[in-house]
Amino acid sequence: MPVSPSNTAPAHRTNTPTNASTHAVARVQAPGEISLSALPPLGLYIHLPWCVRKCPYCDFNSHVAPHSTHRSIVPVNAHTESLPLELQQQYIHALVLDLDAQLPKVWGRRLHSVFIGGGTPSLFAPSEIDRLLGEVRARLGVPVSGEITLEANPGTFEQARFEGFKAAGVTRLSVGVQSFNNSHLQALGRVHSAEQAQQAVATAVALFDEVNLDLMYGLPGQTPQQALCDLEQALSLNTTHLSLYQLTIEPNTRFAAKPPVLPSEDHLFDIEQAVHARAAQAGFFRYEISAFCKPGHACQHNLNYWRFGDYLGIGAGAHAKISYANRIERETRHKNPAAYMQQQLHGQAAPLESRALKVKELPFEFMLNALRLLEGVPEAYFQERCGRPFQDISKVLHTLQEQGLIVHQNGAIRPSAQGVLHLNSVLEKFL
Repeated sequence: MPVSPSNTAPAHRTNTPTNASTHAVARVQAPGEISLSALPPLGLYIHLPWCVRKCPYCDFNSHVAPHSTHRSIVPVNAHTESLPLELQQQYIHALVLDLDAQLPKVWGRRLHSVFIGGGTPSLFAPSEIDRLLGEVRARLGVPVSGEITLEANPGTFEQARFEGFKAAGVTRLSVGVQSFNNSHLQALGRVHSAEQAQQAVATAVALFDEVNLDLMYGLPGQTPQQALCDLEQALSLNTTHLSLYQLTIEPNTRFAAKPPVLPSEDHLFDIEQAVHARAAQAGFFRYEISAFCKPGHACQHNLNYWRFGDYLGIGAGAHAKISYANRIERETRHKNPAAYMQQQLHGQAAPLESRALKVKELPFEFMLNALRLLEGVPEAYFQERCGRPFQDISKVLHTLQEQGLIVHQNGAIRPSAQGVLHLNSVLEKFL
């Protein structure tokens, strides 16, 4: 979800290529030509679209589970039983059909990572997640990075359930807590309590080496002290990764129709400064606009997105980006789960929309992802992953560097501290 850029946490450095000549090309490319000499890493995103209830701030493709009670806090088993097993099985069958149809596009390529998102994937039974991942491994092998992430909601927490996800092959659990304050959880429409959140994260940390905790700030009526209290509870649970988001009002959500009273701009700035500084003090470095991790624990799947890697997308509403030697295509799938399943079961596996990116779109598409990384990316990635000469972006980069918004040195490109604060304006220059 969108967040407000900030520069409160120190940048974390890694080694990047220092040869500034890596963008040289052997010949002049035609204005509309894309030519890739190698293909980028390939991830797999799997969308499981059902939730116990639709949160009022959520603009993701999520749908209320058929047997959901819709109440704010109900017994855990009522949540986990809200999605009929027969429906889970039908949906996974559709996912496998979808994946089979996509395989010819990626023959011979190694799988880098898997991310199972939603919706609330933890509504699915561990046995069904096990079956799904078995089908993925049979077709694409074990991910090179070893990372298989599954998103989980504390409202679906049961220890045996989390143990089942691990046994199925999940290596990284991402727990959507959002807050440890019950009044704030109710304002956000969440189905779990603060106590359930603490229990779920504690169990996840005991079972998995990699655990992300989602936390929101800038909530209705929230003070900087309350935001810091949420973060302190998150830090006490010893996760390896934090996703720290500012609540934003998105179009076509219940909050858009009836906006809550959010903290003032001054309070939001104070909250963000305090939260980011405390995370840094606790040893979490900010490597992306809203992502913080302990050293060595960045999300490999998301890093591939931000480095303009490729990804297959299967499931209702899933997006994909696939590179070929002479083009880069983006795909989307039908958002409605029932329509998606019908489409797959009737052998109509073609995406709802598929289009090749135009050369003039590539600078913005690339920078939209790359400039979210505070460390930036090697400049050679533009030619390698867009199939275009570096000169396509060099003039704009030079202007932004003169304005103090981009740092371009030692063969790498990254946003400056000011550039992070004004990222939308920076990105507009590449349109």
